[in-house]
Amino acid sequence: MKQTTKTFIYGIVLGILGIVLFSSKAVMVKLAYQYKVDVISLLLLRMLFSFPFYVAIAYLYRNKNSDIAIKNKDYVWVVFFGFVGYYLASYFDFIGLTYIKASLERIILFLYPTMVILLNRFFLKQPITKIQAGAIALTYLGIVIAFWDEVAISGNDTYIGGIFILLSAITYASYLVGSGWLIPKFGVMKFTAYAMIISCVCVFIHYSIISQVDLFSFSWEVYFIGFLIAVFATVIPSFLVSASIKMISSSNFAIIAGIGPISTIILASVFLNESLTLLQFFGALVVIGGILLVSSNKSKVKE
Repeated sequence: MKQTTKTFIYGIVLGILGIVLFSSKAVMVKLAYQYKVDVISLLLLRMLFSFPFYVAIAYLYRNKNSDIAIKNKDYVWVVFFGFVGYYLASYFDFIGLTYIKASLERIILFLYPTMVILLNRFFLKQPITKIQAGAIALTYLGIVIAFWDEVAISGNDTYIGGIFILLSAITYASYLVGSGWLIPKFGVMKFTAYAMIISCVCVFIHYSIISQVDLFSFSWEVYFIGFLIAVFATVIPSFLVSASIKMISSSNFAIIAGIGPISTIILASVFLNESLTLLQFFGALVVIGGILLVSSNKSKVKE
């Protein structure tokens, strides 16, 4: 019993650390933009520094789940979801952050669990309970409250940034919905590594086709922040979150994930001097409450 309790506490600590590190990405991206780096170059630096880690993971886990038959079409789907879930979602996110605050970005991105439920309803015909429907309505009410107030302060650019962040949340939710049947075949680590490798290649191609910016023309701060984004806001938290879910279950992890927007708000306040109005903070709390209600109700339905 003591060991179980220790494991549970350890899993919570790992989960919180992973969530905070993931949440730091938006803040570091905004910091990098202060040094006049463009979107695709910063995204390329993130992928360049991440790429060796995921290649190593793919190699180390190459023989895991080898007893499960994997068809050629499964690899095609991995390519597709790597393109949608990590390349497009990241690209939309990085563009959106050129227009809106890091704290508001995290609040909008936090909608993805509701989008997973909606996509499951439309494409997989999974029912939505009354509690889930009410919770979804609550989350979008919170977004309207926070977003409307920001538009009044920052102007119409907020709409542009909000649309791109919303697209990021939708594409990431699509990845979560579509990859559900692939993860049991490949395993979490191998599937994630494969998807990330695909997304890296997509960014490499994107940069080579459209960018005329010299990758070696930036200040050292840009490369340093790019490395931090890759290692401490991408690679390390992906392991921490996977370990946490394994220790405490996905339903418990969904509950502690509510600290994500709050941690971003705090980090943005410290490092970017960003601040939310009382109305925006109230909207953030409404969103978090709705997501927690959705997550807890979803886990009860599964059980």
